Amino acid sequence: MTTALITHPDCLAHVTPPGHPEQVARLEAVLSALEPLGLTPTNAPMAAEDDILRAHPKAYVDTIRAAAPDEGWRSLDADTHMSVGTLQAAFRAAGGAVKAVDMVMGGAAQNAFVATRPPGHHAERETAMGFCFFGNVAIAAKHALDHHGLKRVAIVDFDVHHGNGTQDLVEEDDRILFCSTHQMPLYPGTGHAHETGVGNVLNVPLREGAGSKAFRDAMTAHVLPRVAAHRPELLLISAGFDAHADDPLAGMMLVEDDFAWATSQLCDLADEHCAGRVVSCLEGGYDLEALGRSAYAHVQVLKERHDG
Repeated sequence: MTTALITHPDCLAHVTPPGHPEQVARLEAVLSALEPLGLTPTNAPMAAEDDILRAHPKAYVDTIRAAAPDEGWRSLDADTHMSVGTLQAAFRAAGGAVKAVDMVMGGAAQNAFVATRPPGHHAERETAMGFCFFGNVAIAAKHALDHHGLKRVAIVDFDVHHGNGTQDLVEEDDRILFCSTHQMPLYPGTGHAHETGVGNVLNVPLREGAGSKAFRDAMTAHVLPRVAAHRPELLLISAGFDAHADDPLAGMMLVEDDFAWATSQLCDLADEHCAGRVVSCLEGGYDLEALGRSAYAHVQVLKERHDG
């Protein structure tokens, strides 16, 4: 078993307005960067309605469907826009995360990277925001629990922005541990250490310019022990690479090796607690070259863990 790469051409059809950072070229950069790893892509299916409804009410899903334009763009807020291809891309992104869980839990892959867009970790229960429409990682976590009969899963989010949506979707479910490192202050303004859900949320805010040592110290002192204590049967990662020093939207000043290190540490925990089962989903990352290099570093670790 090795690493599954899950993606779909429909995710290139989510076209944002000119100059928008969450652009088609992001996914192109990621897929191009991953080519040397020789992974055979698996198509992300459309998410089943039942899977979406584990995280979002039907009225919200209907609202997103109704907002889909026949031409041009429709803006749900100042940052979050729908084009003709957005609805299908959003269902593929959620469906890809669910497919990754099924492949890893079914033994078809040891771990998986879901290279789709739009991202998901800002989508709250009834609010699309921050470039996100459906809570892809939260949907995958709930599917793992309900469909595969797991008792405990963990989500680790190292995107530079706090995953307010994921937190909103899981903070009342103690089967799901959510841990986030993120820059603060920064969009969306959530993620304070006192936000703890029902004891299942760990937020570790870091200052602008924190750099590699502060990030690694936060992971080592707080995130990794908390994940170990939860003893997850599946580990999910919200893999945002916008904490990179070259990223235009933030300033945490990480480098590719930090993402590789974090991935390795999380894989060690997965080996110990959940038979190496890891599902990682692409979130942010807006400098195309840094995004490609960071995604490669992340997936290379996933792939090399169990090759041969």
